[in-house]
Amino acid sequence: MSWLNAPASPTQVTHARRLWLYALAALVLAFLALPTLIVVPMSFSGAQYLEFPPRELSLRWYANYFGSATWMQATATSFKAGALTALVATPLGTLAAYGLAASRFRAARLLHVLLVTPMIVPVILIAIGVFYFYVKAHLNNTLVGLVLAHSMLALPLVVIVVGAALKGFDPQQELAARSLGSSRPHAFLAVTLPQIRFAVASAALLAFLTSFDEVIVALFVSGGSNSTLTRNMFLALRDQIDPTIAAISTMMIALTSVLFGLTQWLGKPARE
Repeated sequence: MSWLNAPASPTQVTHARRLWLYALAALVLAFLALPTLIVVPMSFSGAQYLEFPPRELSLRWYANYFGSATWMQATATSFKAGALTALVATPLGTLAAYGLAASRFRAARLLHVLLVTPMIVPVILIAIGVFYFYVKAHLNNTLVGLVLAHSMLALPLVVIVVGAALKGFDPQQELAARSLGSSRPHAFLAVTLPQIRFAVASAALLAFLTSFDEVIVALFVSGGSNSTLTRNMFLALRDQIDPTIAAISTMMIALTSVLFGLTQWLGKPARE
């Protein structure tokens, strides 16, 4: 096992001296993955209730999900809300990150803190505030209200991801385009945006995932025909133990994993 004596970093620390770190990381990953390892097998159970390990394998709960008009409507709402959230949060967050990166004012740092506040404040407090505002604005149980609330939660992620990409971008290239007669918006679209497009795409996917996986705000502001998939899952888990939830969770895990992997793949060119 010669790899144990090989350097693990430029500091010449060997893998052998980092075995404790590898073991700790493996334990943390196992702890995080354990719920998934339990939920996925339960989704293929043929029993009437959740059980692990399943005594018989069946696809009945997947069939129950795809055959339910209520679940299909909630799924469609979640996808629509996620897509619209990405369409709203990505341009706004990109412009905000660009403005902050180009600003020379001291207040820019304060504005940055304000933009990322939704990541700091507990989501339950945001949900309560949004709910009372929506009551007066008549936006509860509407798709527009859901998208606006989710866009507020997704905006900080877009600002952080795009802002990190802009830090690695040479602004002199855009200045050169402007010195040749290009307007600032055209210079941004023709010079800056193509070079940070991978970060923007990654931010859009993260915005979609933020909306698709969110449940607390959805519990407060969505309902009826605009109820989201996660909201229905929470209510179903509260009211009855239905293995259909395990089947939906498995599909959501698969979708989230694929999209998260896609964001990592898209983000590589932006960091290089």
